[in-house]
Amino acid sequence: MTSTVLHIDTSARRQGSATRELTGQIVKQISPARIIRRDLATPLPLINEDWVNANFTPADARTDEQQDLLSLSDQLVAEIKDSDTVVIGLPMYNFGAPASFKVWVDLIARAGLTFQYTAEGPKGLLSGKRVIVAVATGGVPLGSPVDHLSGYIRQIMGFIGLTDVEFVAAEGMSTAPETALQAARDAVAKLAA
Repeated sequence: MTSTVLHIDTSARRQGSATRELTGQIVKQISPARIIRRDLATPLPLINEDWVNANFTPADARTDEQQDLLSLSDQLVAEIKDSDTVVIGLPMYNFGAPASFKVWVDLIARAGLTFQYTAEGPKGLLSGKRVIVAVATGGVPLGSPVDHLSGYIRQIMGFIGLTDVEFVAAEGMSTAPETALQAARDAVAKLAA
């Protein structure tokens, strides 16, 4: 049994979402003792100049206002650090991940917390976590030349140190939704707990 799962959904659709169904099935399949839930259909704030300045101010020199600006980001980083498995639902929007996911990435990719710069280049500070990504596409197969989602996910997860990334895909939802979804359900049922 996995002890803690960070369960992230990004679909704008709260009802009838293939990725929400799949992430729910994945979480149930791996039977966590604890679930940290993050629904990105409720928008996170975009980073801005004040946030960037606060982030690059040494922690011991930050003002109360700067600490407040970073508090949500700190919480999001704590959620991923506290998890053993990260389950992410990502519908493919316009060949890539939903904008809400990119905002989450901007808030958790923080030098000194989730990655660090070294003489050899950036090094991820998170490790030993499994990432399972449930994807639904209208017609773009994962790995195709116009799939800008799966490569990005592998890149950003690897950037913060998470290299054990698995995909469960419901591909072709626009032409054969039930067939695509059933194939993904079957793939979830085969995931190791």
